[in-house]
Amino acid sequence: MSNHTYSGVKLAVIYYSSTGTNYQLAKAAADAAGQAGAEVRLRKVAELAPKEAIAQNEQWKAHLEETSDVAEATNDDLEWADGIILGTPTRYGNVTAQLKQFLDGTGSLWAQGKLVDKVVSGFTSAQNPNGGQESTLLALYNTMYHLGCIIVPLGYTDPVNFEAGGNPYGVSVTAGGEGVTENKLKLVKVQTERVLRVASALK
Repeated sequence: MSNHTYSGVKLAVIYYSSTGTNYQLAKAAADAAGQAGAEVRLRKVAELAPKEAIAQNEQWKAHLEETSDVAEATNDDLEWADGIILGTPTRYGNVTAQLKQFLDGTGSLWAQGKLVDKVVSGFTSAQNPNGGQESTLLALYNTMYHLGCIIVPLGYTDPVNFEAGGNPYGVSVTAGGEGVTENKLKLVKVQTERVLRVASALK
């Protein structure tokens, strides 16, 4: 992160996480933005999975309990923000149902043009190195085009992206492999600062 201060810039970090990988990335983004002086809202989207399914996975159950204090995202968080960072695990190369349900509920904001020119970026994870991370981020951005948002990708804007696997669309983690490494956390900071810089310029 540079020493630039982004006071007055409002950033919403909205994510879905089942076992904690995307929560770690979301928390890193929120922390980086807070350290850069931005106003931050860290929000999770509502869990849609049946309790029986969650109960069968100890990690999922534990993570849900551990993050019970994180507020759930609302449309107000999107309207409030100058910049938005969205995080989702990969499901068959696509956005999770939980995050998609939240985004599908933005019709009133879309109708009023409330999200036009808001700066958006995304991050994701999958079990395997080629498990659909790029496809998921591209699918996520499809929704944002309809809302009139300005997509700010990670790009190859920092040498650490080459060291961390090189996804220009946004930070992506191989959850079943190396997981959330120090390089990935550095990249989250790079991506967050990029969003803040563009949001600040537009503001």
